[in-house]
Amino acid sequence: SDAYTAGLVKVRDPYPFGVDPSWRGSRSELPFLNSLKMKMSILMGVSQMNLGILLSYFDAKFHKNALDIRYQFIPQLIFLNSLFGYLSLLILIKWCTGSKADLYHVMIYMFLDPAGDLGENQLFWGQKELQILLLLLALVAVPWMLFPKPFILKKLHKERFQGHSYRFLGTSEMDPDSEPDSARSRHDDFNFGEVFVHQMIHSIEFVLGAVSNTASYLRLWALSLAHSELSTVFYEKLLLFAWGYDSLIFKLVGLIVFAFATAFILLGMESLSAFLHALRLHWVEFMNKFYHGDGYKFKPFSFATLADDEE
Repeated sequence: SDAYTAGLVKVRDPYPFGVDPSWRGSRSELPFLNSLKMKMSILMGVSQMNLGILLSYFDAKFHKNALDIRYQFIPQLIFLNSLFGYLSLLILIKWCTGSKADLYHVMIYMFLDPAGDLGENQLFWGQKELQILLLLLALVAVPWMLFPKPFILKKLHKERFQGHSYRFLGTSEMDPDSEPDSARSRHDDFNFGEVFVHQMIHSIEFVLGAVSNTASYLRLWALSLAHSELSTVFYEKLLLFAWGYDSLIFKLVGLIVFAFATAFILLGMESLSAFLHALRLHWVEFMNKFYHGDGYKFKPFSFATLADDEE
């Protein structure tokens, strides 16, 4: 009960970091650890996704693409942090204050009833006004991502095409057919519908991905829960069960089975599972914020190709 009234940050604790061992074996151990691990997963996920968006800024800066910075990086950063950055802030405040506020209720009614009274779910002064502001920012960020970039690209391409046409009229009158055709081909290369659809897909993917990717980081909580429960089962049902008998052979058999279960299941299989899930989180949830993979096509070395080129 003290954890609910005084919060998780206790000055009198002899250790600055970690979970109080008094939770072990208590009736509220599982609900407490589930809540803790779930919130930690969200914090880690939001932090890593923000890092991915930040890397997209450096990528756009390296390629000197101001459009991506203004109409992709900034609205993406605003949208993600208006919703899940705010959720992370609520988690930290709840941890530090020991409040009984229901964060599910706060986030759901932030959309259903933004101007409603928060009641016991209010964590700080001005929370309702901040939620309305963040909701408006999230709504503004969606058309900010979607509309400006395609129309600006269309305008720039139109100005560039007109510039080529004007230069032809003023500089070359000897061959009236060559330059207009090349300028017309450059003009036809830009397909506004294709650019707009691509931007719309990218914007929708990010908006939906902000929700699904954050939820995907909850696999860290599920993995930790499965590992801890599996460890408890092996320890209590194998080692302690065998240790309760007076037979030395029974104790040795239990110890051997427990050692094999620890080595091959908890260390081997669980480590592989954790690696695969971490790999997926890096490749999908993290790298889709900045990595496009539109570089040079991979061409494996082949003697047959060299022989064909020489011929």
